Amino acid sequence: MKTSLPTPPRREGRRLSLDAPGSRTRRRARSAPKEAIHPAVSPSVEALWAERPFVALLLRALHVPARDREDLLQTVLLGAWKAIRARRYRPDPLRPPRAAMRAWLHGVVWRQVSHYRESACVRREILCNAPLSPAGKAPVEIEGELLARAALREVTALPSGHREVLLAAAGPLSLVAWARARGMNPDSAASRLRRARRALAERLASPRLPFEAAVRRGGPSVTPAPG
Repeated sequence: MKTSLPTPPRREGRRLSLDAPGSRTRRRARSAPKEAIHPAVSPSVEALWAERPFVALLLRALHVPARDREDLLQTVLLGAWKAIRARRYRPDPLRPPRAAMRAWLHGVVWRQVSHYRESACVRREILCNAPLSPAGKAPVEIEGELLARAALREVTALPSGHREVLLAAAGPLSLVAWARARGMNPDSAASRLRRARRALAERLASPRLPFEAAVRRGGPSVTPAPG
């Protein structure tokens, strides 16, 4: 007569504690998003704009062509501002505010430059002197647009008084009307305009940045010191 083997007792599975090492709760806590760790911070747009030179330096260090740096810089700042408005800027509160902002902007610049390098216009398009223009309009002069953009950068580098009078001379009002609206003598305004134009002409003719040659080559050149 066969004797059946004894059935081993059923082992009750042990339930790990929620706080035990290796538990799912612990793993989720380690992989929790930063939103659950650091609170959102909303710096002012002025604080973001103050980092414009830092962003421009990063774009240059990443070898973005000079003709695209200004557009990409605006894209970076606009994207960063949208992220701040959406409360996605959550820096470490233990870091200094400016250091945290620059570290975050470094990541934003890196991502935007990666998108820029992968875009079809960078990989496939070839710039030509006079691309096709809409019917009845003159062809687009790319060199002229680049020269105008470089000139505007030189205008922004002038003192505020020079910038103001240059913009007034280019505006819809006459210089006399502009001066009288500010309680200024029109002769003084004309003298200020002459000084501003002279200062701008000196910047454009400065040997540190051959203006037209730099634009044609796609970036500023460094003039070697005479030996």
